[in-house]
Amino acid sequence: MKTNATLVFFAWAFLCAPATQADSFGSGATQFDIEFVEVGEAGNTADSDDGDINRLGIQNLGSVAYGYRIGKFEISEDAITKANALGGLGITQDNRGVNKPATSVNWFEAAKFVNWLNTSRGHQAAYNFDSGGNFQLWSTTEAWQLGGENLFRHKDAFYFLPSADEWYKAAYYDPATGLYYDYPTGSDNVPDGIDFEGDTLFDAVFTDGALIADPNDVSDVGVLSPFGTAGQGGNAMEWEETELDLMNDASSVERGFRGGWWDSPEFDLRATNRDSANGSFDISIVGFRVASRPIPEPSTLLMTLGVTGGLLVWRRRRRA
Repeated sequence: MKTNATLVFFAWAFLCAPATQADSFGSGATQFDIEFVEVGEAGNTADSDDGDINRLGIQNLGSVAYGYRIGKFEISEDAITKANALGGLGITQDNRGVNKPATSVNWFEAAKFVNWLNTSRGHQAAYNFDSGGNFQLWSTTEAWQLGGENLFRHKDAFYFLPSADEWYKAAYYDPATGLYYDYPTGSDNVPDGIDFEGDTLFDAVFTDGALIADPNDVSDVGVLSPFGTAGQGGNAMEWEETELDLMNDASSVERGFRGGWWDSPEFDLRATNRDSANGSFDISIVGFRVASRPIPEPSTLLMTLGVTGGLLVWRRRRRA
């Protein structure tokens, strides 16, 4: 009965867990957490009016065939500093403050940070770097194939950079209404930005009449998206995993980034705006956030606990 009571306790604890989860990395003075929000409603329709024009013409973004998690906040300077100390990553970044978004981290450095998140917790690395540190594509048998071929990401990776669709859905899609909004604030209305130096009342961190010297802390960025992400509009632009033409089939092409930054106009925050750059460029206004696979659903865990408890009881009876 003691074992069954323990199983019930863990099931209860899981069911009572908050909607956001924080994953911890490192320990002691070098520990840092990444807080994730769940992005559900797998198989949602794409945004037919996103206006994203590139080499393939108009692309309808936002449809994701699976559930996933995405970082509630942009990755901070503190997380990069501690990962560098723990993993010897050698990632360079701007130095504005420990809770500021980590900017001037190029795409390849962000990918190596994500790889370390995976390997430090016993998972498969997401991105393929050869012995010389050069980025390579995965084979078709190794590549991520949940909802579409993706030769950048390994199929068994747990943590990864958000794809164009994953980023777009988390920012602009409202699961309660099935609608896409123009801004990552759950609205089609132009958000209120920073109106004057020291302004503390704002919907997103972008210039709305004031010259802003630096980004805000990653947790002080205004209104959340419908899924609960912070700062996908303004503060720092963010790398997508996805290349410019959305194909992820060439190792050296430009990568997309989105979201606007602290001294940009509101236009940069819109769903219709997407920029790109070479993945080796360190850009002082571009940071990133991390996405991951979801943790098991409560029903899945309860089923597992039920089976485990049943086997324990059966084994006890067999011994008797």
